Amino acid sequence: MQQPETGGTDEIQTMVDGDKNNLWHHLKPHACFDTREQMIIVAADGLLVEDIRGRKYLDATAGGVWSVLAGYGRDAIADAVCAQMKKMPYFAGVYGTVPAIRFAGKLLEKMPKMGKVFFSNSGSEANEKAFKMVRQAAHIIPERKGKYKILYRNRDYHGTTMGAMSASGQDLRKKDFGPFMEGFVEFPHCACYRCPYDARYPACGIACAKKVEDIILDQGPDTVGAMIVEPITAGGGILVPVPEYFPILQQICRKYDIWLIMDEVVCGFGRTGKFWGHDHFDVDPDIVTLAKGLTSSYGALSATVVKQHIYDLFLNDPSDPDTRFNYFRDISTYGGCTGALTAAMENLRIIETEGLVENSRVMGAYLREQLSALERYDCVGDVRGKGLFCGVELVQDKAARTPVTEEQMADLLGNILGRGVIAGRTNASLEGLNNTMYFAPALVITKAQIDTIVQAVVQAIEATF
Repeated sequence: MQQPETGGTDEIQTMVDGDKNNLWHHLKPHACFDTREQMIIVAADGLLVEDIRGRKYLDATAGGVWSVLAGYGRDAIADAVCAQMKKMPYFAGVYGTVPAIRFAGKLLEKMPKMGKVFFSNSGSEANEKAFKMVRQAAHIIPERKGKYKILYRNRDYHGTTMGAMSASGQDLRKKDFGPFMEGFVEFPHCACYRCPYDARYPACGIACAKKVEDIILDQGPDTVGAMIVEPITAGGGILVPVPEYFPILQQICRKYDIWLIMDEVVCGFGRTGKFWGHDHFDVDPDIVTLAKGLTSSYGALSATVVKQHIYDLFLNDPSDPDTRFNYFRDISTYGGCTGALTAAMENLRIIETEGLVENSRVMGAYLREQLSALERYDCVGDVRGKGLFCGVELVQDKAARTPVTEEQMADLLGNILGRGVIAGRTNASLEGLNNTMYFAPALVITKAQIDTIVQAVVQAIEATF
């Protein structure tokens, strides 16, 4: 780990004061700044981060939002980005650049059924691009006229922009930000532990998936153009669908000519123990959106990847006055940053050459096994996940599945942090259900580091409950 770029006591206090006085932190109530100093991260290497006070923590969240897949301190990525930025840092996506061409080619090698890649700069924006494709096609393609509505799943999250938020099924993330965009329609979540029909698998008949057809018929099949889902619901509680789930959804989508958009922003690039989250299931999406692990957050970049038949819909004759505007009229300024594209290329090389997807599978199985042992505690209701993406749902009563309070969750996470481990939790997402701990470390994690994480959790549970 490199030495932090801080000086003596005076400089540290300057940073602490600047953090309080100048920064608007993400997802934090303002009053917390009046009572405690916020953590300031100044150095990192592998899975370890160091704060401005010299305290070191094992990061079980891959940067807080599950995105630093290759781990911290990757000189190879930094050096490649530096060289590219010295040579040619940027040009808008109206023209090609060598990093964009090369990385698009590598992505399509990993997604052989897909046809074209559109780069932008965040997961929210990647999903917005997909929605705009659906909406534009509903205007310009005769057989898709009027198919503008987009189905989304309760508890899924697709981003922070207004369109992406309109398609997100987390009530607290949306609270007070409306009115939202018209034409987004919710369908039930896939959480067996909290089944929306109070049923038990497999006797449930996968009603949560079959309900989608009823919703489509109620809305009018001629008005529904797409469905967006996460392969595994991430911020809504690490919800893994049963094997029959996605084949049922896909059959319904194909029956009514509905494009299936797979949001791989969190699950992609090995997070779940396979390269793509949807590789765990028998499903073939029409559009896939990517971000986070795309660069391991060494650069801001996202992608909207589509099948060739969708791209072909937007081919037009520029000399025809009736159709000359029927190309996809969209641009993303920072989708042209060659540094981010170079970071993505080098990040992918590291993931492949170091076998990080396989490590995610093997270490993920070990993490799940160790976390499952927590079910001996009365406060642990459910342990779930795939690969290095696990959730532990906390309850006050196992039989009734009554969620613990947000105050109890905050105390628990604080006790874990006090033991040198950064874990995550549902935060301001679901009314009454912000009771799931998250574990999504970098894919370079070792068995010893998993043991450290679980030991800290065990001690924190015993101290909290």
